[in-house]
Amino acid sequence: MDMRAILMGLAFAAMWSSAFTSARIIVAAAPPLGSLALRFLISGLIAVALARAMGQTWRLTRGQWRATILFGICQNALYLGFNFVAMQWVEASLAAIIASTMPLVVALAGWLVLREPLKPVAMAGLLAGVVGVAIIMGTRFGGGMDPLGVLFCTIGVIALAVATLSLRGATSGGNFMMVVGLQMLIGSAALWPFALALEVPHQPEILWSVELVLAFLYTTLVPGLAATLVWVMLIDRIGAVRAATFHFLNPFFGVAIAALLLGEKLHAWDALGVAVIAAGILAVQLAKVPATAPKTVGNP
Repeated sequence: MDMRAILMGLAFAAMWSSAFTSARIIVAAAPPLGSLALRFLISGLIAVALARAMGQTWRLTRGQWRATILFGICQNALYLGFNFVAMQWVEASLAAIIASTMPLVVALAGWLVLREPLKPVAMAGLLAGVVGVAIIMGTRFGGGMDPLGVLFCTIGVIALAVATLSLRGATSGGNFMMVVGLQMLIGSAALWPFALALEVPHQPEILWSVELVLAFLYTTLVPGLAATLVWVMLIDRIGAVRAATFHFLNPFFGVAIAALLLGEKLHAWDALGVAVIAAGILAVQLAKVPATAPKTVGNP
């Protein structure tokens, strides 16, 4: 892995992890579901326009359409929808930690549901992930942590794992950027009915500020589009499996960015739990790395 790949991986992890902090700013001032639906509408239209400029078509294969629809609903509507709502009550750092366990959930689902064999190192990584989560949750229960918010984040990460597994057939025919744009538009379409039914009747007040506008633009353009582009280039350079090892940095970046920008406190037990989870993710991913990783396209 060369220096350029390392820098790309670090950039992706930082951008992906920063989304929790910007989302926390957004939901403190605006309705979460409506904000998310609007974000996906904007970023989806931009991605489709970019795809057309790149010569890609929206005439996807049947398998691509099936995976794109499932991915758009599971990741954008369910995963991010539940997380945006949950972050009205839980800290961005905790939401980032729970979401960062996604590679562990995917590995566990692959083993239990798809009957994919796991190497001893991967099994140890899964165990480490469970221990790390237990350390963090054990110290936070009784300390003001909202159980409903944690439940929503947990449902969200399970939906994200399903979305990740569904992506296996989404890019086999190319048109990756078009797939990204369409799944964002699908997520937006799935969220609007809930936003209109649950949020509009209550007429929640939007607390307009420069901070809110910047957070919304940042979330739409950086984690939504830029991180995806970096992810595609990274996978093209070193392969999907090797690129996935950078997920082990997400707990660190998620907690650090929330502490820096939102002033969220980081306790010693949190740091230990994050380190254990990161080690577990790294062990699971390294156990999957073949001698020569194939170049396949995926999505964070």
